[in-house]
Amino acid sequence: MFPILKKEFNSFFASPIAYLVIGVFLLINGLFLWVFKDDFNILNAGFSDLNPFFFLAPWVFLFLIPAITMKSFADEFSNGTIELLKTKPISDWQIVMGKFWASLLLVVVALTPTLTYVYTVYSLGNPVGNIDFGSTMGSYLGLFFLASAYTAVGLFTSTLSKNQIVAFILGVFITFFLYYGFDAISNSLGNDLTIKKLGINEHFKSISRGVLDTRDIIYFLSVTFFFLFITKIRLDNE
Repeated sequence: MFPILKKEFNSFFASPIAYLVIGVFLLINGLFLWVFKDDFNILNAGFSDLNPFFFLAPWVFLFLIPAITMKSFADEFSNGTIELLKTKPISDWQIVMGKFWASLLLVVVALTPTLTYVYTVYSLGNPVGNIDFGSTMGSYLGLFFLASAYTAVGLFTSTLSKNQIVAFILGVFITFFLYYGFDAISNSLGNDLTIKKLGINEHFKSISRGVLDTRDIIYFLSVTFFFLFITKIRLDNE
């Protein structure tokens, strides 16, 4: 698994992909949180918290993570290198996990500079340090779990087509449905909580409150494992 992880991660930085992903993620969040005079601007909010960032990040990830993963298997299929990869002394599961962790690690690298936002909000508080660290750290943990689910979905969609654009569109569609689709269905049925809890958004908001509920963790792990498993099945059938 580790040779695949290292190869995939290095390939991101050998091309513009990593730099674009990190740059676009930081630029979009930076503009909305600190520059644009809108409801997301922290300086105009009147209180020190990072709720606008944790609202925006899942929507930005919805496009950026499929962009990271779209070439994972689609590129292997289109170039015919998947057969060569499968002749190596590694299992299909190790191939899937290596690509998964490489993509997720890139997302973590993109998230790391945003920790400066925490220090900034901490310094801007009145009094200084007036920030809820529990909910902030919970929100970061929630983003990690959310990113892992998005990454697993993106890997799966990259096995559905040799065309990277098709894989990207499918990835965006499925992650959008998982994040917001169940909320929309629930709202149309009179705010049905059972349906709402099937979606990612409800569990992400729960973790963001700073309380670790095992049901939320199990949900994210289940979604991630499910899509990694069907990715492995797809790979087996190739």
